[in-house]
This record gives sequence, C-alpha cells and structure tokens, in this order.
Amino acid sequence: MARKNFLAGLNDIPDTQEGSSPNYPMRGASKTMIRSLDEIAKQADKFLEGEVIVELEPELIDGSFISDRLEDNDAEFLALVDAIKTNGQNTPILVRPHPSEDGRYQVVFGHRRWRAAKSLGLKVRAVVKPMDDQTHVIAQGQENSARANLSFIERAVFAKGLEERGYGREVVSMALSANASTLSKMMSVTERIPAQLIRLIGPSPTVGRERWIELSLLVGKTSNSDKVDEVTQKAAFADLTSDERFSMLYDALNKSSRPVRKVDPPAHKQTWQPADKAVSAEITNSGKTFSLSMKAKNASRFGDYLSSRLNGLYAEFLKDIKKHGE
Repeated sequence: MARKNFLAGLNDIPDTQEGSSPNYPMRGASKTMIRSLDEIAKQADKFLEGEVIVELEPELIDGSFISDRLEDNDAEFLALVDAIKTNGQNTPILVRPHPSEDGRYQVVFGHRRWRAAKSLGLKVRAVVKPMDDQTHVIAQGQENSARANLSFIERAVFAKGLEERGYGREVVSMALSANASTLSKMMSVTERIPAQLIRLIGPSPTVGRERWIELSLLVGKTSNSDKVDEVTQKAAFADLTSDERFSMLYDALNKSSRPVRKVDPPAHKQTWQPADKAVSAEITNSGKTFSLSMKAKNASRFGDYLSSRLNGLYAEFLKDIKKHGE
C-alpha cells in the first residue's frame, strides 16, 4: 500500500518568516523526499482553501507533546516578535484539540509564532484540525524537514524521542523524511552521547552529521568520561555559543586532531526455524554484509529453492522500496 501523505490538507508553514533548508548534506532518497516536501510547502495557500482560521487565546494552547528543538535562537525569535508586532501574524499555526483536556489545544507546528504572539499579548491565528498522535508527529516532523532550520542533532533527538514513545522506524522515517541509513546514524549518535550532554552542547547549527558521529565515538570511550566532565563543568563552557561548546569538547577529546576512526558496530545475529524444524537458519547482518546459512534436513533443497527465485525476489524488493520512497 502506498504511504499516505499526512500533510495533505494541512497548512505547511514554517516557524520563521522565511523557510530555510537543513544545513547539512541531504543526498539520495532523503534529498528526493525533501524536494517533494518543498513542493508541498509551496502549495501552502492551496492547503488553506476551505479551512477556517480562528483566533485563539495563547493561554489555551499547549506545546507539542514532543519537542523538536534543543533551544531557541534568541536573535531569530526576537526578529519574529518584531515582525509580528509590526505586521501581525501573517500565517496561522496548526493546532489540534487537546487529546486529554477539553477546551484546550496542542501545537502541531508553529511553536515560535505561538510564543511570539503570547509574548505580545495577542491572540494566535490558527487552523484547528483533529488528528491522532501518530498523524501529529508525522505532520510536525515533515513540516520541519521541509521548511524549518533544524540541525542534525535536533533531528536526531526528535527521532530518539519518537522511538522512546514506541513509534516504529517506519513512522520515524516518515516524520523525518529520512531513509533507513540516515536514521540509523542518528540513533547511533544519541545512543553514544547521553541526552544530558547533548542538551549541554545544544543544537550546534553549523555542525553536520559526520562531526557528530566523530564526537559520539570520542564520548563513547570510557577513558574520556572524566575529560567530558572536566570540560562541560568549566564556567566558560556555558558562556560559549552552541557551536563553540561543540568545538571545545571535540578538541579536548580528539588530542590527535585527526578524524576519528569509525568502528563498525558488532554484527547482529539471529536464528530462524520453521514449525517442522526441517530447516535451521542463522542470519548475520553487520550493516555492510548479510549472510544466511542453513542446516538440517531441508536446508539444501530450501537453499536451491531460494536461489532459483532470487531475481524475482529482488525485483519485488526494488518495487517495494520505490513504492515507499526509500
């Protein structure tokens, strides 16, 4: 089944006055998906056709149940406040009726416009759309992937948060417009670097994926744990910008000043056996290589059966990933 575009009919509007693309490289399937979302963003006015825009008291609105930003850029937020003060709120935010509190609403996207209007004592112009949690996170994530200037680590933390709330990799990939490989790298970074340390460093808007992966490998070394504490507890650390905090920690841990050597994760192994136990299979997947070995009564015949159908199975595989945009 083809995936449904959960942004259809939604007002795909950025949190800034002008949209901007993610500031780290997007390639392959991810780049294609982002381009598709950019096309969606260009049709924002059409999505508003027939939609009712209401004015809500900001005190009746709560933020999303999952955050997609580590911290606000004060200069950008103040510029947004000034723009709304001068010209009014030109574009509405998207909210849904609060899932557990009658008479209240929850932001799907448009958090900074909401906070800006609130700081000015103005009502918030909003489109109200009922939706479940899954549709909420996909719409929130896709809007940010298409238009908001989230950094790599902010997207990674958002992905981690979704997974911790029980969403499968397919939903997380849809929300972030990220293919399986990119998502895996995001998760590896958030697994190696403690959440508290990520928040201490902040969004680091100019730092891309590869540098975060290198830092995660350095932080993951047990021998570096005392050094991490020493650097982050310095009074000067908190006074730096987020990018500077990243560089300070990275430089302190990478004494060689050379790119950190990536260590391949251990291969994932699993076994499979049918009910009749006539075949026993061992599967090994390292991420770069995949092997399947079988033994027992039907191992040879079942292996021949699979081998004779590899062309057809691979054609079905290509058809499936094309259908799902991966």
